[in-house]
Amino acid sequence: MSSAPALARTTTLPGWARAVLELLLILVFWVVYSLARLLADTNMKPALERADELLHVEGIIGIQWEFALNQLFTDHRIIGLLGSYWYATLHYVVTGAVLIWLWRLGADRYGPARRALAIGTLFALLAYIALPTAPPRFIGGYVDVLSLHAADGWWGADASAPRGLGGLTNELAAFPSMHAGWALWVALALQFYATRKWVRVLGWTYALGTAVVIVGTGNHWVIDALVGWMVIALAWAVAMAVGRIPVPPLLRRRTLGEPDGQASREEPAVVD
Repeated sequence: MSSAPALARTTTLPGWARAVLELLLILVFWVVYSLARLLADTNMKPALERADELLHVEGIIGIQWEFALNQLFTDHRIIGLLGSYWYATLHYVVTGAVLIWLWRLGADRYGPARRALAIGTLFALLAYIALPTAPPRFIGGYVDVLSLHAADGWWGADASAPRGLGGLTNELAAFPSMHAGWALWVALALQFYATRKWVRVLGWTYALGTAVVIVGTGNHWVIDALVGWMVIALAWAVAMAVGRIPVPPLLRRRTLGEPDGQASREEPAVVD
């Protein structure tokens, strides 16, 4: 039975053209995702109320660790500075590097992983629009660690975006955390496809480290990280399930330009 990655390798586009097309698609997706986040309600009152509700849930299950971690990142300058660079930089650099690595491994690995990343990000986007939630840094008693170290980094004092672009970000997009979600995506991709144990361990260390950083810097609640992980785990499951959906023979003929009789004698392909 054929899969979509196998079908993709039979297209007439050269490798460099497919790479450029893929990059353009990712950039378009990111722009749409970033702009769509701005559609969310910016009313602070319901966002603060929703944060209180999350804190109540955390109290019930015993995971209210925000204040202690935020205090750690605030009291120790080196931890706060490293955490700020981690938060503002690795989210993009590590995810992009793993995408490139997966691309080089082949479409049968890159396709499902990219699909899981896209599905999880879309799930989170729906939550940002429907459930704007205030992060800890907007609540008294918590310190905005990135703002504290803005003079030492490339980000502005109002968000982790580059200076002057803070107004283009949705600062109430806290629940769930895609910093945590994307980091878990990296860990899962390495767990599934990396052959060296130390690389897989590094992936899980990055995921756990990111969870600590996003809470310690005052940008997310603990439950934001947990739900971000759950979103990505669900997205991987959906991505793998979608990969087993049969592709109609007519669609396959149109995709590959096969004669009508040829595809009908073969097994149905699956999307991957």
